[in-house]
Amino acid sequence: MSISNKTKYIEIQNARVHNLKNVSLKIPRNKFIVVTGVSGSGKSSLAFDTLFAEGQRRYVESLSSYARQFLGRINKPEVDFINGIPPAIAIEQKVNTRNPRSTVGTSTEIYDYLKLLFARVGKTISPVSGEVVTRNSVTDVVDYINTFDKGTRLIIAAPLQAKNGRTILEEAELLMQQGFSRLETNNEIKKIDELLKDKAEDFCKGSCNLVIDRVSVQLDEDSQSRIADSVQTAFFEGHGECVVKIYKKEETVTQTFSNLFEADGMEFEEPTVHMFSFNNPIGACPTCEGYGKVIGIDEDLVIPNKSLSVYQDAVACWKGEKMSEWKKELIYSAEKFNFPIHKPFYELTEEQKFLIWTGNKYFEGLNSFFKHLEESSYKIQYRVMLSRYRGKTICPECKGSRLKKEAGYVKVANRSLQELVLLPVSELRTFFEQLKLDTHDTAVAKRILIEITNRLEFLCDVGLGYLTLNRLSATLSGGESQRINLATSLGSSLVGSLYILDEPSIGLHSRDTEKLIKVLRRLQKIGNTVLVVEHDEEIIRAADEVIDIGPLAGQHGGEVVFQGNHEELIKKPESLTTKYLSGVEKIEVPKQRRKWMNSIEVVGARENNLKNVRVKFPLNSMTVVTGVSGSGKSSLVSKILTPALTKILGGYGEKTGHHDALLGDYKMLDAVEFIDQNPIGKSSRSNPVTYLKAYDEIRKLFSEQQASKIQGLKPSHFSFNVDGGRCDECQGEGTIKVEMQFLADVFLVCESCNGKRFKEDILDVRYRELNIDDILNLTVNQAIELFAVGKSSTEKKITKRLKPLQDVGLGYIKLGQSSSTLSGGESQRVKLASFLAKEKDSPTLFIFDEPTTGLHFHDIKKLLDSFNALIARGHSIIIIEHNMEIIKSADWIIDLGPEGGSNGGEIVFEGTPEELIKVDGSYTGQALKEKLI
Repeated sequence: MSISNKTKYIEIQNARVHNLKNVSLKIPRNKFIVVTGVSGSGKSSLAFDTLFAEGQRRYVESLSSYARQFLGRINKPEVDFINGIPPAIAIEQKVNTRNPRSTVGTSTEIYDYLKLLFARVGKTISPVSGEVVTRNSVTDVVDYINTFDKGTRLIIAAPLQAKNGRTILEEAELLMQQGFSRLETNNEIKKIDELLKDKAEDFCKGSCNLVIDRVSVQLDEDSQSRIADSVQTAFFEGHGECVVKIYKKEETVTQTFSNLFEADGMEFEEPTVHMFSFNNPIGACPTCEGYGKVIGIDEDLVIPNKSLSVYQDAVACWKGEKMSEWKKELIYSAEKFNFPIHKPFYELTEEQKFLIWTGNKYFEGLNSFFKHLEESSYKIQYRVMLSRYRGKTICPECKGSRLKKEAGYVKVANRSLQELVLLPVSELRTFFEQLKLDTHDTAVAKRILIEITNRLEFLCDVGLGYLTLNRLSATLSGGESQRINLATSLGSSLVGSLYILDEPSIGLHSRDTEKLIKVLRRLQKIGNTVLVVEHDEEIIRAADEVIDIGPLAGQHGGEVVFQGNHEELIKKPESLTTKYLSGVEKIEVPKQRRKWMNSIEVVGARENNLKNVRVKFPLNSMTVVTGVSGSGKSSLVSKILTPALTKILGGYGEKTGHHDALLGDYKMLDAVEFIDQNPIGKSSRSNPVTYLKAYDEIRKLFSEQQASKIQGLKPSHFSFNVDGGRCDECQGEGTIKVEMQFLADVFLVCESCNGKRFKEDILDVRYRELNIDDILNLTVNQAIELFAVGKSSTEKKITKRLKPLQDVGLGYIKLGQSSSTLSGGESQRVKLASFLAKEKDSPTLFIFDEPTTGLHFHDIKKLLDSFNALIARGHSIIIIEHNMEIIKSADWIIDLGPEGGSNGGEIVFEGTPEELIKVDGSYTGQALKEKLI
């Protein structure tokens, strides 16, 4: 192969990672490439475990031997060779941090530039007068003096003050000893020695200044230097103040200058970068230490069910024989000030709600109640009660802005940094585009503003214009986190790199897909290779080249079905992707929508950008909540409905978002299950078969084998979670963690068991010629084939518990695959499978957050079958989703919007898909038309 060809292509020869079957490819560089195929076909194995892993390994090998000793050995992926690979950057669908200090602003570096902007061109505004606080320099004073005519006489003086307990006479005597000879008092210049002779204590009753110098305005260099030195001395002797008296023919002009940063009797802090950092003690709010929240009395814990009245015990802490005295005090006196004790709490006016906390002359409110508890906290029962109502509340000092109040005095275009970080990115971008500064500030801020506006533009381009810079990174979804990383990468403007992205369209409405494609194109056009693992039809059509891996999943995948452009792909009949793109295979629209009678109603939802909405969620049907990114879907379903219903049904739960009440037929439900994309287990030993309890039966089966009976082995010997049969060195992990001093930990295969997790005598026990390690390395599909032929009750139980994994499209994953290696979408489907596997059914509301993550069209078809199976068993389903295949299959749609952020949070539509496409103001309806018509 010639050198020129090497630079044009990334050549992979015989890749064998996971299920890849000696895949050989030539991937063109500096192009936009999409890798697609059914879930489990080998896309991630090719993109991340082969290409990215080799790119990382080569980077490590380029480091010095000293640096490499801390990294240990990084294994080469199973591939003959890879040529022409540029430095690789992986942008995955993972929330990178749980750090409570990390925000959208800090992770995109925009906040760093904002700090610099405010430190350099911010104006400190006095909160008393609203005037700009300035400090005078020596140059300012000299420039002022030079405005007068040449030869004008003047004196430069400093205010005389008695210090350190000395009298004015003693102070004057000390100054005379230092070489000063005159004082200016009551508009007269007198010699100090004469004043001392007279011992006149009252000589300084009016104005009294120490004369530093008497000069006339001259523009020559020596005179200017003398004036500057005298001004400097005046500032020193006057402790920051300098008085200039100009003697004109007709009048005397007095002007006072100060080099102190103060105004209106207040001394201000000069802006610095650290002053605006909530991660630095200099800038952080002293009360919450830069977190924005403190532990205090949480109103939502005190009044958990706002549909109850005060009489019905809406105030949770006023229950019981003793504490109810506080409630009775309010009830008995209510008619004196017309308080409606029988009205639900959410229907009370703001004044009436406030009154419950403050009280009045007739009754003591909640503030007094909790003060009483704190004063009596030496009693254990009061201390326990107090802790029950404590939670994270907005910091009263900084109001959640995280910065000390002094930072709020500094403003750019009359907006403080605290105000700017609370604006949606789209509005913030408009603010900076319209920002007008004076000539000096424009020159200083020019480069900073370019960086800020570019990064804000990138965030808007990837569909995140609804986020605020103050939004915690830990609260972002996987898709949002990935797109923030993408925007940050664009901001860094790297060239000559290989960017590998894992489904960047997740969490993105169809309306914004075109914007995302433009961003990916921009990344490619500046000189990068962009390789995207994706299922979205629009992105597949937009790619320069499509690589289709398949034909099916697991052992039936791992081959390159097709490589070429989109037009050529359509002509490839054996590809599953082609069948769905061409319409040969499709997900059928349901022949009829389920009718519903019962529902749950959320009243007055106001969390985040929701605008006091009232909405019904049908039961015993499939409801899909749609809307553009940032329209309020997660706020409504995840922050309000789920925790509120969990509290009502279970008596406990997370803090509920702001709303008035939860009404309707929730008594028909026994439980609510929120199935998100979080990992199914925190331990690296956690895997799908342990989560579904199938491994319990597998261990039991191995303990029933003849070799186990001879050795006296119990089911626990086949567990890698307890001592006995597991490898003692790696504790059943299969790998050894090597902790790095400055870098990420490295995991190496255990040399004692060679990654098999168990001791030799345990591995000697076989079931149909397979030991326990061989079983754990089987895919779900292979395991079902193996155990299905068995006649024993244990084998039948194993098959029954594994079947739901196959039904939700996870037949390709290995039984012993660590849960930490599962994608968000795979974890979500494992949870779904666990509910399908349950034998006893009690009416449950299942809430799914974007279950199509990582799913091919073919897998979505299986997922819909699983949803229908749940509803057939008497359950209800609510789905937050952007995927049109799921939306068109819904029985009921709740569309939020019309836009994201502050322009969203309203109910655009409630009804069936057929009615939604008639709504011109719905972006979802417009995108859905081609699927239904």
